[in-house]
Amino acid sequence: MAHSFDVIIIGAGAAGLMCAIEAGGRGRRVWLIDHRAKIAEKIRISGGGRCNFTNLHTQPQCYLSQNPHFCKSALRRYTPQDFIALVRKHGIAFHEKKLGQLFCDDSAKQIITMLLTEARQAGVQLDTSVQVRAIEAVAGGYRLKTSQGEQTCASLVIATGGLSIPKIGATPFGYEVAKQFGLNVIQPRAALVPLVFDGALLARCQALSGLSVEADVRFRKQLFAEGLLFTHRGLSGPSILQISSYWEEGEPIVINLAPGTDVLACLKAWKQSQPRLHINNALAEILPRRLAQSICDEQNDSGPLANLSDARLAALASAVNDWHVKPVGTEGYRTAEVTRGGVDTRELSSQTMGASRQSGLFFIGEVVDVTGHLGGFNFQWAWSSGYVAGQYV
Repeated sequence: MAHSFDVIIIGAGAAGLMCAIEAGGRGRRVWLIDHRAKIAEKIRISGGGRCNFTNLHTQPQCYLSQNPHFCKSALRRYTPQDFIALVRKHGIAFHEKKLGQLFCDDSAKQIITMLLTEARQAGVQLDTSVQVRAIEAVAGGYRLKTSQGEQTCASLVIATGGLSIPKIGATPFGYEVAKQFGLNVIQPRAALVPLVFDGALLARCQALSGLSVEADVRFRKQLFAEGLLFTHRGLSGPSILQISSYWEEGEPIVINLAPGTDVLACLKAWKQSQPRLHINNALAEILPRRLAQSICDEQNDSGPLANLSDARLAALASAVNDWHVKPVGTEGYRTAEVTRGGVDTRELSSQTMGASRQSGLFFIGEVVDVTGHLGGFNFQWAWSSGYVAGQYV
């Protein structure tokens, strides 16, 4: 059957653009479409407008999936160094901020321009504001009914992302296509997202809103050591966003507000050397003063150290080094950086990103059940999975 295109890619974000570039570079006739007028919005807004485009420390253990081995092949075949080479080819200046996170010196728009330039040079036809109304399998490929008429292709790539940040166009379209063709979808949920609280704990967070500290945040065996931020709705900051991907509803998380400091040992030592030192001032030697006072108020402790028993000091120290809190939920997709869950990796080939039981159908990027840690890992998954699919479509 003669097709309008060899490849149709739905979703012109990071993964879709990378796949289009690779497929076009192989001489395939590629139609890349997006339902929005403005494409690659997640790239544009990421990293405070400077795009944290990859991470030097990318490893499979930086990803969550029901099959933790699935991402290994793609990450091995297209590495951060491969994308960095592309960035350098286009003369884009960048820097490492921390923990291997790479950002543009100037603007995320440079990454978008780079990808669009590469796509154009690869002969990719890109159209925006295209609505896909129906998809059906036909002999040797797929027929799409769109707002620009009917088109057919041999290979169909779904790169439509997840449900995070609906204001820039997130929809469940990709999951619906997977289900249409009988593929299992792992229940999606917001990830890399602030946690929210209620009652007295919410009131404490509100009173401390805007205050940040370095913290260790743990859920079961998973621990992240980065910044924590108090907000009007609860807790945010990198350590909280990271743990949100692992946190399970109804369960507590454990926070160390003074990592590397044995607060009880400090308080006992000061009780001996400075017995008249007031407890709030003692804690303020370790924590920001507002936070120190909040902990004293919450524990109902005040006055000089000499007046406090070792048991009271232990309770105060525990409120710093071993603070157990139970979120009531997350801020949801509105502020989530990514979506956890998605198309079940057991339905896909890790070598090609193609559906095992539906020839010619591919899923890449965030729509797949592979979710990276904060810090450029999700973009690297987009580049790697898009690259791999681009070799086979």
